[in-house]
Amino acid sequence: MTLLSAVPSTPHVGGRSARAGLALETVGMSKHFGAHVALDDVSIKVRAGTIHALLGENGAGKSTLVKCIMGEHRPTRGQILLDNREVTIDGIRDAHRRGMGMVYQHFTLVPSLTAAENLVMARADVPALIDWRAEKATLHAFLERMPFGLPLDRPVASFAAGERQKLEILKQLYLARRLLILDEPTSALTPAEADQVLSLLRSLTRSEGLTVIMISHKFREVMQYADEVSVLRRGKLAGAGMVGELSVDAMSRMMVGDATLREAAPRHRWDFAVQPVALALERVSADDDDGVPAVRDVSVTVRAGEVVGIAGVSGNGQAELVEVLSGQRQASGGRLFVDGRAYQPQRAQMRAGKVFCLPEEPLRNAAVAHMSVAENIAFRVFDQPGLRAPGGWLSPARIRRYAQRLIAAYRVKTASPDEPISNLSGGNVQRAILSRELSGDVDVLIVANPCFGLDFASAAEIRARIVEQRNRGAAVLLISEDLDEIVELADRIVVMSEGRIVYDAPAQQTDQPTIARAMAGEVAVAVEAR
Repeated sequence: MTLLSAVPSTPHVGGRSARAGLALETVGMSKHFGAHVALDDVSIKVRAGTIHALLGENGAGKSTLVKCIMGEHRPTRGQILLDNREVTIDGIRDAHRRGMGMVYQHFTLVPSLTAAENLVMARADVPALIDWRAEKATLHAFLERMPFGLPLDRPVASFAAGERQKLEILKQLYLARRLLILDEPTSALTPAEADQVLSLLRSLTRSEGLTVIMISHKFREVMQYADEVSVLRRGKLAGAGMVGELSVDAMSRMMVGDATLREAAPRHRWDFAVQPVALALERVSADDDDGVPAVRDVSVTVRAGEVVGIAGVSGNGQAELVEVLSGQRQASGGRLFVDGRAYQPQRAQMRAGKVFCLPEEPLRNAAVAHMSVAENIAFRVFDQPGLRAPGGWLSPARIRRYAQRLIAAYRVKTASPDEPISNLSGGNVQRAILSRELSGDVDVLIVANPCFGLDFASAAEIRARIVEQRNRGAAVLLISEDLDEIVELADRIVVMSEGRIVYDAPAQQTDQPTIARAMAGEVAVAVEAR
């Protein structure tokens, strides 16, 4: 029995089996939004039964292209060919009827429904009366053929981000899609889980003919699992080819063109034992929104000139810990210290201790979406003497001039300092908030998933800025679900699991497989208070 034989049958399309992969071609695809050209004459070919990687910086046109393919946008010009036949895709439902599906970077599941209910209700042929015993038997048979399982009877609201990501992918496989578009499919998964998912998809392309288009910013995944690649830059096709014939450097150059990537400054390894402790967490605990303990007796120290990376699978208390450190959640126990003094994450103490924070999803957690880029950049200093007008009044002109300097220094792409920050791409929101948080002297820097969903160039720039602060002597606490990022930046690596620190080791004395096993709860390592 094949992997897809346990899924419900779907209509035949174009006279072919619904399980056979679709070949896709876009010809001269263009999309204009008023005067803005999001796509400009893009032609790509995706062979049936292959994994085709789609690369490009944020704003390069990747999302616009796949939305045109899925019928969410109507192209200004150009054609779509499925199995060499020109088609007009009239909306998402039409795309689904043709055997096409998409896993979005932002989840589309219904949180109040169980996993089983989300799967069954996604079908086009849901009966008026559902035989749940029969449906669950079919679902269990389906999951037995997958490399990972999920609890069918739990509400999705109780799932960690990684579990939701897997359920989104399982839903598309359950619906027997012939062409599957994945937008950053492994962003919330551990490396081991990512390899499981991508290995499954690759095996389905080989055995079932499934066609996959994968948007990714992780070159390791592209090199290991993709067959072909197309690269977009500024809305145009910058290059394409077989993955086996392209190097990472070649693909990077296609993405960024002649732009010079900001490199991290050389990293001098301090003797951390003699450096002062700049940030200390002592038995910190916190509850989640439902009052359930999420952070449990966490003790961590970060010394001057050190990057301590906290790794962990999504949903193990990292988000709540960041909220405690940034003053967005009240701790239920424990104490914080900055430079040996008791510390509360409030504006005055953050300023006095030179503590700066880049939380996850800064547009939601560190910015006011409808306010301008300039106003958001000035949040920390708008009331300081240099920016106030005579008499203590706010000075929009001074705020604007201040923001313009940082916009230029951090290469924030915006039409104007007066542009609402919500109009910026994800990478440029990150740059704008980072410019604000690094605009003064920094003694302690707290960053959470700083490069989530960002393109190669934006991620390289932000990581270089973080290392630059570390090299200047700042203590950096980096919380990230990207293990490659942790390994690249951290001097010491700790792992959180079920709200606790379960692993702690100098970066030079550990390796990625050991860290990944700790993240998955497969190893227990004694952790000493540092």
